[in-house]
Amino acid sequence: MDEGPGTGAAEVARIIDRVEACGAVYQVNGGWGVDGLVGRQTRPHRDLDIVLDDAHEAGLVSWLESRGYRVQEDWRPVRVELAGPDGRVDVHPMRLDVDGDGIQQGLGEDQFLHAARDRTLGRIGGRAVVVATAGHQRALRRGYPLRDVDRHDLAQLDRWEASRR
Repeated sequence: MDEGPGTGAAEVARIIDRVEACGAVYQVNGGWGVDGLVGRQTRPHRDLDIVLDDAHEAGLVSWLESRGYRVQEDWRPVRVELAGPDGRVDVHPMRLDVDGDGIQQGLGEDQFLHAARDRTLGRIGGRAVVVATAGHQRALRRGYPLRDVDRHDLAQLDRWEASRR
């Protein structure tokens, strides 16, 4: 698939290489998370949504900045979005507990659980990546009006789950 504008699979793979080299616990969510789970790119992606162990957030942001990315929105501790020459990255820090479950701060009092059991392996750009499970991908799309890309992603999950029965 032509990657077009936005964040392509090759850039996602470079970012994940860096994250894994640092030993961070992470998971890819959003559209790339769905495409990683189904094992192929099904649509263009504006950005990479990555939930990351908060101990590694500053290091990832610094590395991205060294590659020409600049902070576009800074809502820490909720998220920080960066844009650069090779796309956009939306970093969502999570605080890990002793079991490896992550708690991501939301807006206000909201918090999101990214349980270790809700992480699985997928493939993006020819490499294995940690992605959220189908059930967790669905849960992350609740509580807000669905956009066309969300409906597309949910249809991909439906097809993928049906193919595994």
